[in-house]
Amino acid sequence: METILKTDVVVIGGGIVGTAIARELSKYELDLVLVEKEPDLATGTTKANSAILHAGFDAPHGSLKARTNVRGNQLYHELEDELGLDIKWTGSLVVATNEEEMETVKNLVVRGKENGVPGLMMLSRDEVLEREPNLNPTVEGALWAPTAGVCWPFGAALAFAQCAEQNGAKVLTECAVEGIETENGAVKAVLTSQGRIETRLIINAAGLYADAVSRMAGDDSFTITPRKGEYIFFDKSVKKDLVNGVVFPTPSKISKGILVCTTTHGNTFIGPNAQGQEDKEDKATTLTGLNEIIASAKKLMPAMPMHASITQFSGLRAVSSTGDFILGPSESVIGLIHAAGMQSPGLTAAPAVAEELVEMLRQNGEQLDPKTSFKARLPKKVVFHKLPRDKQAELINKDALYGRVICRCEVITEAEIIAAIKAPCGARTVDGVKRRTRAGMGRCQGGFCGPRVTAILARELDIPVTEVRKERADSYMFYDKLSGICEVDNHE
Repeated sequence: METILKTDVVVIGGGIVGTAIARELSKYELDLVLVEKEPDLATGTTKANSAILHAGFDAPHGSLKARTNVRGNQLYHELEDELGLDIKWTGSLVVATNEEEMETVKNLVVRGKENGVPGLMMLSRDEVLEREPNLNPTVEGALWAPTAGVCWPFGAALAFAQCAEQNGAKVLTECAVEGIETENGAVKAVLTSQGRIETRLIINAAGLYADAVSRMAGDDSFTITPRKGEYIFFDKSVKKDLVNGVVFPTPSKISKGILVCTTTHGNTFIGPNAQGQEDKEDKATTLTGLNEIIASAKKLMPAMPMHASITQFSGLRAVSSTGDFILGPSESVIGLIHAAGMQSPGLTAAPAVAEELVEMLRQNGEQLDPKTSFKARLPKKVVFHKLPRDKQAELINKDALYGRVICRCEVITEAEIIAAIKAPCGARTVDGVKRRTRAGMGRCQGGFCGPRVTAILARELDIPVTEVRKERADSYMFYDKLSGICEVDNHE
């Protein structure tokens, strides 16, 4: 296989953990490459989760999950402005509906304080209903965690990757790992679909496939099992009738439970459930699973407006055989470092995981010289519909494409879509545009804007419409026999 690159570090996996690690490593004088098998970043667990920045009271005291959760939450508070992250610090409630659940909630308060979570308190029924008036009036009380919030996970992963790239890292998408070459028990190269990448360090942040990547190098010390969680997503119009923040039920041994939660964009969702399975590609929603979500959510909020649901989806969590995050050097392969098993609270923990991993490298003898030229901040992104009318008019005068609305539900303009395509780590798929701009995320779920976004991608990428993909490598939107129908005038 032809050698296409020689580098110090290869990060495998472009989800929230891999991109956070890439950004942290880009602070040092290292040659760094991140490889992602899909056409875009964050298309696995990062794109389909509850988007909660947990306070840190749930994980067992002393675990990696507990330590990195609390620190990660703190880091997101610091990174929010620097990277332009989309976060709402709503706080979270864990609601008890009977005396037995109240005892569990009280135990969570004790655990949270042991973990170092600030501001935890117990609320009475009246205090809970004052915060969330649509909850079942029979609630007994709740744990209140003021440091919790909700974020846009894809946006966070993208920001981490863009920051890494502006500091010299290479980000390669559609670059699947096919093998790992070792020599005398040490990492030598990563064999990919684009060619051989010679390296001395591999960071294994491959999510559901972290165990497969590990075995490629000769380390079979752990396994990853998928756990499916299904969700139902509601139109923005019902937010005022549902929930103000994050509402958990009392957790079980395997799950934080089916919650009712707001999003940073003004929608509401219910879910997830927790279904163990073997298939790492099965993301189908099921009637049984969706009914389970609805029944559980109605226990918290009886007046659930199911008529306003606009879509459903599922995500797969990477559950490790160790019961905790797997973080650190392989015991059998020199130069292989794991960041695996990053189920909840992996999103919250990601920047802290990156910090800890870098410190582990330093303690392992790696020379890490800080870059004096490191650029921490990202350029501000234009969000047209949030601007006042006079600022919108100024933009339209400079670029008429700001006056052409492509997505009517979310009011997303053609200029914003073009910017998303041309940006570092830019969109290459319809879903890539959707996650960067929200074109296609509204009530009609892309029914109006989908063909227009497809046409813009074809034009800006200089490819035929039949080569535009929805998300994954083989997910083509249209085929040759329909090509005559798909000739869209981009300035009709």
